[in-house]
Amino acid sequence: MSRAYTSGHVRRRTHRLSAFVSMFAAVLLGACATTPTEEEQAPVFYPPLPNPPRIQFLASFSEAKDVGDEPSAFARFVAGEETEDRHLVKKPYGVSVYQGRIYLVDTRGGGYGVFDLVKRRADFILGGGGGSLQKPINITIDKDGTKYITDTDREQILVYSAEDKFLRAFGVEGQFKPGDVAIVGDKLYVTDLNHHQIHVLDKVTGKTLFRFGKTGSKEGELFFPTNLAVSEDGFLFVSDTGNFRVQKYTLEGRFVRSFGSIGTRLGQFARPKGIALDREGRMYVVDAAFGNVQLFDRNGRLLLFFGEAGERRESINLPTAIHIDYDNVRYFQKYADPKFKLEYVILVASQFGRNKVAVFGFGRMDGMEYPEMIQPLKR
Repeated sequence: MSRAYTSGHVRRRTHRLSAFVSMFAAVLLGACATTPTEEEQAPVFYPPLPNPPRIQFLASFSEAKDVGDEPSAFARFVAGEETEDRHLVKKPYGVSVYQGRIYLVDTRGGGYGVFDLVKRRADFILGGGGGSLQKPINITIDKDGTKYITDTDREQILVYSAEDKFLRAFGVEGQFKPGDVAIVGDKLYVTDLNHHQIHVLDKVTGKTLFRFGKTGSKEGELFFPTNLAVSEDGFLFVSDTGNFRVQKYTLEGRFVRSFGSIGTRLGQFARPKGIALDREGRMYVVDAAFGNVQLFDRNGRLLLFFGEAGERRESINLPTAIHIDYDNVRYFQKYADPKFKLEYVILVASQFGRNKVAVFGFGRMDGMEYPEMIQPLKR
């Protein structure tokens, strides 16, 4: 497939493969879900019942009302009930969750939205002064709530406190065009969209410690690296978007292996972006062209894919970033089927459509037998 393919062409070819992918995935992790025929409110599982489901669509968050926070009557009167676009974030990219709050970066709005599941309210944080955001892309939240936001127009990483106060900015003119940040101990790993490499910074000072990668398509080389993820056993995974693959490195920058290639066959990519790993080494890769998420085991074997474009409550449209979280499961269990016990949640951001953040849960259905699970990584 050439780079000139349109997303519509990719989708048409992808749909023709769906039946084959479903049979293949059934052997590994159960059949891939198709669009359910039940009424709108019926649970959506992947794979669908009667297969033992692994993933359930839980909820979506786009407007203030999605957390029970309705706009005032005056605001509705001024804007007009029928014509008002009440999406909190207009064109999202990065997404994260921390202490019951979903954070969603707005590439058009110069800030980030906050869906607070505890206080049942929604807010929009608009950076000002030295913390003014021009085109924020990704957000990474440290254990203490400190936020690292990449801004491709400012070509800087902006740091905000747990209370959403601007603290500092990293990056001087010409240093990098940051796409994403991964936190490992006292270091920040940063994708550079200008120089097609990875920068490693001191988390406190922003000083560059070392860099790795260079422009190219050979193993270990990069072309528009966008998103990052770090595995439990200490490896860095890079979404090498321009080369249609994911690459794995040691934290010292040594190339280990790559996953995927350009195409529409099993395990291939058209526009890989967001990437996330669970504690057992399963890798989730968002493909903006396919409009779905592909799930692989740690050996690169496709297990299933889920999601598709549309206007259903579970739809994802031009998905960008993905985030896996174990710490906030209690805030989402209420959205799951009573018999489906969540292990972790998966948040997927979409730039278009009704769902700006779609939340899925990975778990098990009580009373159902499952194939042997993939053994967890040694820590």
